[in-house]
Amino acid sequence: MTSLLVAKQYIKMFISKYEVYVKPLLKLILALAALMIINAKVGYMQKIDSLPIVLMVALMCSFMPMNFIVFISAVFLVLHMYALSLEAAVITLVLLAVLYLLYLRFSPKDTLAVLLTPLSFAVGVPYAMPLAMGLLGTPVSAISVCCGVVVTFLVCYMSDNATVLAGMETEDMSTKFRFIIDGFLDNKGMILTIVAFSAAIIVVYMIRRMSIDYAWTMAIAAGAITDIMILLIGDFIFDTNISILGLIVGSIFAVLIAKVVEFFGFNVDYSRTEKVQFEDDEYYYYVKAVPKVTVAAPARTVKKINSSRRRPTR
Repeated sequence: MTSLLVAKQYIKMFISKYEVYVKPLLKLILALAALMIINAKVGYMQKIDSLPIVLMVALMCSFMPMNFIVFISAVFLVLHMYALSLEAAVITLVLLAVLYLLYLRFSPKDTLAVLLTPLSFAVGVPYAMPLAMGLLGTPVSAISVCCGVVVTFLVCYMSDNATVLAGMETEDMSTKFRFIIDGFLDNKGMILTIVAFSAAIIVVYMIRRMSIDYAWTMAIAAGAITDIMILLIGDFIFDTNISILGLIVGSIFAVLIAKVVEFFGFNVDYSRTEKVQFEDDEYYYYVKAVPKVTVAAPARTVKKINSSRRRPTR
């Protein structure tokens, strides 16, 4: 455990020292991952489905604010939808505009949640997002996570029905609009995921704010159980075809990721908890103080040994 704490201190010191380089690098990686996943899922426009183009755009994003990555990702998605169908592009543009305004209005600081939620689905650990945002965010963070969920299911729906949309060239515009809107809004799996993730975020937030020992660990467990139960009950009622094995394995990985977040964000020593009581003219105060677990990183000392030649004696 001590070695982990020392490693944590080294990581924090490294990030603090090289922050001017680390932040652009992380933005570059995030933008590159987002654009490559979009191209892999819906790469209908060949002009932007190119590694050099993606690299140049991601490099530009590394020097811009985080919201610019969201904007560029939305532009890529709309262009791919336009290559597929004009109707698909219009619906995608309107939906993304509504989600963007909703996100800016209620949770503008949760840009990472909007970006990382689709990425978490792509790498197979979507259930980590509600746990992580419940630990680090607020109940309003559910809006950002849900925006990411909607975008994920939109991309999947368009990808799954690309052949059908391409074959509807002879149909009129209203028929295409109705097909896309009805099919997307009738996605019970998306609605169920939004409800489960929102409930998990609220449960995790409420429990981790409690003044009890191991509140964050209990919050992680409660959030994971809440997510699993809602998804299983919803699958039984609405027949959403959720993989039970995938849900359980994904939730286990989500708990492990949440424990890593806890280690870096809230690592305390409950064995040294102190309770203090004092008063002033108007109030009595009961304070519970839990010290953080900190280990000083060992300082490196360099010894310089000068070897002097001894003169031979006669």
